[in-house]
This record gives sequence, structure tokens and C-alpha cells, in this order.
Amino acid sequence: QVQLVESGGGLVQAGGSLRLSCAASGRTISIYHMAWFRQAPGKEREYVAGIRRSGTTAYADSVKDRFTISRDNAKNTVSLQMSSLKPEDTANYYCAGVYQSGNYYSDKSYDYWGQGTQVTVSA
Repeated sequence: QVQLVESGGGLVQAGGSLRLSCAASGRTISIYHMAWFRQAPGKEREYVAGIRRSGTTAYADSVKDRFTISRDNAKNTVSLQMSSLKPEDTANYYCAGVYQSGNYYSDKSYDYWGQGTQVTVSA
């Protein structure tokens, strides 16, 4: 079992930056594919970014070139650096992990979830 706890959310003006962190406990995350999802009010949860065991990363088109996902296996953490934030980035952001899956872009593939951290971007 892996427990995930997100932190770093908050209120920021458009164009600003935030860094989200996901701290894992219970097991090392080095064996897991990790990802960030987000969910805005009234919308479905959507994929934001992911990082495989190998370190390969992937991003949703809406955040490409603005967000950067990284992992520190020694510290058992995953981070999401967000820059050039837009009001449409406002959502609750979730960290997730899975050992193996056929579709890393679907939230249904993930076994472990954090409680989420709120990001609000004002215009």
C-alpha cells in the first residue's frame, strides 16, 4: 500500500507559478508510474501529467510547455511545477500512482490517490 499526500496548492494570480508536491509513504514510489490529475467543479477529473519509472514524462496538451513533472525517488516525492498559470487551471489537483497499466491517461487505471490540493488562479 502507498499513501499519498499532496501539498503546495493555493491562490495565485494569472501568470504566476506554484509548485505542488506529493509525498509518498508505505512503499517506495520508484516502482510506480506517478501522475497528476485535476478536477474542476462540475467537470470530470482529467489527466495533467505523468512520469514513468524510467523518468519518461507526458503532458496534457493544455499544460504542455507550462507544467513540469518530476520525481525524487530518494525522497519518495513527486512534484508538479506550474508556471504561466491561467484561470482555467483552477481545480483540485490529485497525485496518483499505479504499478502498471495499459492506459496511463485514464484515472481509472490508478490504484493510489492523495486527498487533493486546491489550486485557484485569479484573473
